[in-house]
Amino acid sequence: MGERLESGGLVAPARGGPPVQEARRRVSAAFWRHSWLRAVALLVPPLGWFLLLYVAALAVLFVSAFWSVDVFTTKVVHVWNVDNFKQIVDSAAWRRVVARTVVIAALVTITDAVLAFPFAYYMARVAKRRTRALLFVLVLLPLWSSYLVRVYAWKVILAQDGILNWSLTKIGLPAANIGYSNTAMWVVFSYIWLPFMILPIYAALERIPNSFIEASRDLGGRGFRTFRSVILPLALPGVLAGSIFTFSLTLGDYITPTLVGGASSTFIGNVVYNTGLGASGDLPFAAAFASIPLIVMAIYLALARRAGAFEAL
Repeated sequence: MGERLESGGLVAPARGGPPVQEARRRVSAAFWRHSWLRAVALLVPPLGWFLLLYVAALAVLFVSAFWSVDVFTTKVVHVWNVDNFKQIVDSAAWRRVVARTVVIAALVTITDAVLAFPFAYYMARVAKRRTRALLFVLVLLPLWSSYLVRVYAWKVILAQDGILNWSLTKIGLPAANIGYSNTAMWVVFSYIWLPFMILPIYAALERIPNSFIEASRDLGGRGFRTFRSVILPLALPGVLAGSIFTFSLTLGDYITPTLVGGASSTFIGNVVYNTGLGASGDLPFAAAFASIPLIVMAIYLALARRAGAFEAL
């Protein structure tokens, strides 16, 4: 039964006979002839997990936003309606929360772009190798510490009796008193996300050929004209790529508003946390509110893609 006689004795059947070996050769040849099959085989497992854990979760989130909660039983009612979105649109308080979140995210993005561009330009076009390495360390050094540690450090700095007010009063200036306010959140967010703006701009500036700048100078373009007509357009994808990080990270944050912001500094993330996990337990309303940053970022990413931001990622 499947055994063969050799040298007067029984020998176990060989594993992986001709049919199996032939199948392996065919598969190997197919992978060799079609390189895209190798890419598919490598990408299918991670893409499958991505679709299962991320895309499916977002789909469930968006679907549950159209459900409601029974006020008597506090159970989720699986009946399709747009009451949650109407409540957000009709309420002036919820509209202020959305507007505050989007406006501060935009201000943080603009601030980081203004601060990051000259720093990244010096790193990419002016600094020598050792200086550039040192600047890289300085940019990445804050990221080596915990996010909460950095936020609490700024909380101490901006507090009523913090370092900032103490320093100003020591030199005869009035205290700033910006702790627990929207201004404090703007300052802290700008500091925390600044490295995420510097690195994409640096990458875009480093790719600009020196011949472009030399050609602009040969044609009579002075420093500002060369910057406006050559450097800035070529570096704009890097700025947009960095803005994706700073804008989206600010848009979805809820820790910094809790620790640094005041009573009038509620963000979308705080509303989602309080309504979804708080005493009310209104998960459909929290899902509807959480859908707003997704919609805003979808529009922003579409505009950034048209502007070529993904080329600098």
